[in-house]
Amino acid sequence: MLILAKATMALMLGFVLSLITGLIVIPLFNKFHFGQSVSKFIPKRHLMKEGTPTMGGVIFIIPVIVSLIALYLRGSITISYNLIIIVFVFLAYAFLGFLDDFLKVRKHNNDGISLVTKFLIQMVIALVFFYLFMKGGGDSTLKFTFLNLAIPLGWTFGLFILFLLVGTTNAVNITDGLDGLAAGLSAIAFFAFGIIAWNCGWLEGYQEIAIFCFLLVGSLVGFLVFNTHPAKIFMGDLGSLALGGALASIAIITRHELSLALIGGVFVIETLSSLIQIISIRQFNKKIFLKAPLHHHFEELGWKEQDIIKLFWVIGFILAMAAITYGVWL
Repeated sequence: MLILAKATMALMLGFVLSLITGLIVIPLFNKFHFGQSVSKFIPKRHLMKEGTPTMGGVIFIIPVIVSLIALYLRGSITISYNLIIIVFVFLAYAFLGFLDDFLKVRKHNNDGISLVTKFLIQMVIALVFFYLFMKGGGDSTLKFTFLNLAIPLGWTFGLFILFLLVGTTNAVNITDGLDGLAAGLSAIAFFAFGIIAWNCGWLEGYQEIAIFCFLLVGSLVGFLVFNTHPAKIFMGDLGSLALGGALASIAIITRHELSLALIGGVFVIETLSSLIQIISIRQFNKKIFLKAPLHHHFEELGWKEQDIIKLFWVIGFILAMAAITYGVWL
């Protein structure tokens, strides 16, 4: 019952603080014209969203950090080494996203940090995480528990971590194209990892990692109050990169790296649809989808934005529950 009470408290705390943060931040961002510039490559119906405030990731990032500090000061949690690593990745990717968003707002277009520069910085953050993870006693063995198989990767585990972190941050970023889509899917994913983390009794600071997840779930639900259609604010790269980095780092630290592909299955599908489209156009000069990523394909088919979002949320929920069943029960 204590675990349930802590999880409920974290959800409530994150939710309330994100509501307060949103009510403060949105008017400020409107006042200073922190508006989103809509890309010309997405469906035309999105043109009406031009000027909607961006960098809304602060609405769920600030409550999580403030809550962790408050809980630590009152002695409710301890700050473990693993939690520090996760928070580092969370904030490092958030700062990278902030720089990208700020340049876009300042230039009044979608030309933020160059793709090469952004990728290099993402790699540096991933390499720092790998160093800290291994220094803290991390194991470079990849385990397939359902096959009772363990594969020692050695130094190549660093490449695997690099792929997970960079891939997941960009996958969440790609999915963030409809009102509330990425935020809702992320809330589902962090809820799943919160339950998984609380089952990792062998892991240092496992309870604090679970509380971090539930705080983020509550904060994301609060953010959805402002981000669901029609969105009053977008999370921006500041939010999407932070969420992707946190998801990947938690999966690695809890040693549920393979579960990430299932829990974040919609993110994977969205990314693959974009990759397939790019390869098809460049190699065969043909489109597989009407528009990529996949949510824009459904828009071109005439689906309502809200219906696409609900469908993807349902798929994400089913995949997350399947991952919990495997990762915790079976």
